[in-house]
Amino acid sequence: MGVRGLDRGERAALIINECQNAMINEEFSHNGGLVHEIGSRGVVARIAALADAFRTAGHLVVHSTIVLRPDGIGTATPCLLLAALAKRAACVEGRPDAEIHPDLTPHDGDFVLRRVHGLSPFHGTELESVLRQREVRTVVVTGVSTNIGIPGTCLEAVNRGLSAVVPEDCVAGSSREIHDFQVTHILPLLATVTSADEVTAAVGRMV
Repeated sequence: MGVRGLDRGERAALIINECQNAMINEEFSHNGGLVHEIGSRGVVARIAALADAFRTAGHLVVHSTIVLRPDGIGTATPCLLLAALAKRAACVEGRPDAEIHPDLTPHDGDFVLRRVHGLSPFHGTELESVLRQREVRTVVVTGVSTNIGIPGTCLEAVNRGLSAVVPEDCVAGSSREIHDFQVTHILPLLATVTSADEVTAAVGRMV
């Protein structure tokens, strides 16, 4: 039995969401819970391996980032998450904490998205156009966090008529309790929840 959304030869894209130093690198992040979950579960290494599988199969790898302007223009703060970024001056253009985690450095042919506002890779970016151009039908969503970013990305994908797949061992939240709740009760309503191994096997059959 295949992975729903990848079982009929659908063209897929891998989205690596907000795997930036400010979010997941212990040298820069202020979110100790998220850093702990990422590290203890080996999430970064699994995402890196999955990205290589996508590249080998000829599928697109997308790195979604939020990078604020130094002058703050374009970044409104109507919610606690965005307000916290702005208050800490985190993920500001030109600073190390805004960079993608070194173990997930983009390769030639990857697509790097940068936005200054919003909580989804689709907000105010050309992501949908890029996916349509590549005739992508399914997005595999990885990265952070299962609190907001991962379900938000899946919801936005579904709104656009795309299928979403979430390899549970390639995402993390600020605590294991929140992660487990989202994976058990919320994400299955929006996406196929599976594992990195299952996605890798499905993508390998598309080569």
